[in-house]
Amino acid sequence: MDLICLHTGPLAVNTLIVPICENKVFVVDPANCDFSHDRKALVSYLEENKLEPIAIVLTHGHFDHVSGIAPLIESYPSLPIAIHGSDAIYLGNTAYAIQGLSLEKMGFKEFLPYVIDLPDAKYFLQDEKSLADIFASLNFSDEIKTALKNWIVLHTPGHTPGAVCLYNEAESILISGDTIFYHSWGRTDLAGGNESRIQKSISKIMSRCSENSKVYPGHEKVNFLLKNTFN
Repeated sequence: MDLICLHTGPLAVNTLIVPICENKVFVVDPANCDFSHDRKALVSYLEENKLEPIAIVLTHGHFDHVSGIAPLIESYPSLPIAIHGSDAIYLGNTAYAIQGLSLEKMGFKEFLPYVIDLPDAKYFLQDEKSLADIFASLNFSDEIKTALKNWIVLHTPGHTPGAVCLYNEAESILISGDTIFYHSWGRTDLAGGNESRIQKSISKIMSRCSENSKVYPGHEKVNFLLKNTFN
């Protein structure tokens, strides 16, 4: 399985397009927006390659990982959005306050208008549940449901309280969000961050996942082996 990685948004997020079956995909952390002049990048890629998104899955709620929701929903209005319940406040009518804290800390308050009118998530990621479990109420085909069973949610707090990774053991793929990067891990100095918790989450990942898993983090280098993460 080859994940498609688009570098989008003002902080070059690794927006991931994850194949499911036939032309169906789910999108992880859409970040494209008017601010970064790439608003149409994701939808254009999907349309040009005749790919059909069936869901948006967020590894966490930070502004740079959610700013592409609006243009995606404009083209695909029925797309379900999933996020961990502890990060749900980054969306909907609570976004102004919580996103503003991070943006003020970073001196990037001018980005706030791009993340305050996002829809609430209606699906909530839970530790050790599959994406098939999360979206069980949706009328997906049996083939899609079978494929989604392979994607397991790992709650990995620390970068944010509701940060998650997605692990596919059968394909040896780990989507790590901003929890771990190549030779590094996510910052914990923004609102809700906790260094002790992220270190525990890293230990959980290293023990739970195969060392030969291919890692796709939220920024920078992708497709490196988990065993080489900190070597």
